[in-house]
Amino acid sequence: MNIAKMIDHTALKPELNKEDIVKLANEAKEYNFASVCVNPTWVSTSYEILKDTDVKVCTVIGFPLGASTPETKAFETTNAIENGATEVDMVINISALKSKDYDLVEKDIKAVVDAAKGKALTKVIIETCLLTDDEKKQACELSVKAGADFVKTSTGFSTGGATPEDVALMRKVVGPEIGVKASGGVRGPESAKAMIDAGATRIGASSGISIVKGETSQSDY
Repeated sequence: MNIAKMIDHTALKPELNKEDIVKLANEAKEYNFASVCVNPTWVSTSYEILKDTDVKVCTVIGFPLGASTPETKAFETTNAIENGATEVDMVINISALKSKDYDLVEKDIKAVVDAAKGKALTKVIIETCLLTDDEKKQACELSVKAGADFVKTSTGFSTGGATPEDVALMRKVVGPEIGVKASGGVRGPESAKAMIDAGATRIGASSGISIVKGETSQSDY
């Protein structure tokens, strides 16, 4: 198993500067990660560094709260793709899910799926730490119904990150065809293996190098 090709090498903290992003992209090139995951403002910078490699540029949509409108998320997606993104990780409308407004949740996801179709993979961040198990199942079912390529555990910016239990639940709901991305708190090879054993096909982490090297990082994403 090539674990590097399962890692989205991630840097989403707001205080990061261009030098940090350039370093991230060059590390992704060196270690041949699946992608870099950066905020939208850094998509074009990352693309220029990685355009002659098979490392993808991933960005986040409606991040980190998920509270913007479907139309806004669709525009963000289109803009990110124009700037070089080929994967987008969108945050669901958590409030709508909590309100049982499932039509809006599906519309929200589908807006991004439709904007990305044929141009970028769509990963749906359901923010598991804020949901009951029933809500997690509902979010996964709506993601599949809307045509998403992946479901993803967490932003890494809320009250908790990925757990093997949540990954296993998500995998059970979406079945074998949809990707499951574990993110938030995956800091070393043991936690990465636990997520993969539970059904994750992608890992989102700022500690990708540590994972590949068999070390444990103190990073908080």
